[in-house]
Amino acid sequence: MFSLQTIFGKGDKFYGLLEQSADAACDSAKALHELVTQTDRAPVISHFAAARAREKALASKISEELVNTFVTALDREDIEALNSALYKIPKTIEKFAERYVLVAERLQGIDFAKRTELLERSTIVVAEIIGELRKGLRIDPVQKLQSRLQALEAEGDRLLLAPYRALYLEPGDAMRAILAKDLFELLEKAIDKCRDVGNTVYSIVLKNS
Repeated sequence: MFSLQTIFGKGDKFYGLLEQSADAACDSAKALHELVTQTDRAPVISHFAAARAREKALASKISEELVNTFVTALDREDIEALNSALYKIPKTIEKFAERYVLVAERLQGIDFAKRTELLERSTIVVAEIIGELRKGLRIDPVQKLQSRLQALEAEGDRLLLAPYRALYLEPGDAMRAILAKDLFELLEKAIDKCRDVGNTVYSIVLKNS
């Protein structure tokens, strides 16, 4: 006998699609960290475009499934909110990669590795917190993961102070300072997007607890 959940398509397909979106964000962040640390290799910007295309396809699939599914595991507006928040992570990462490739030679000596490593860690936590959704919306583990994302965001803010101080005090090349500031702000924005995912999951769990 088929359950109503099976008949109406509730199942766990949205969990799976959201988990795939989180994995795509992880892949983008990992590729970005390699881009800024493995300077002996020619950058392949197509990796980031492909990751974003994958995320865009998943986002479209989720929206399509929301139209075609009568009953959903989570509220539709919550799925859409997560869908949008997850999509913004690789989108922001691709923007950084495109700009970094253009100006990397001019920014030699400026360390982006610590921030990209922090972003990669943030996306790993995002994948963990998205994975919690199918486990019954448990508030304790979600709260702990959200706290980790907030701590990573705070660490990212702290890390920005040192390069900003150096750039502002550095004599000479004002354009170099502007370019570096733009890239640092994109990394900060990407980490913020990870925190936004955590906040959205946490609010969903609270609403359903």
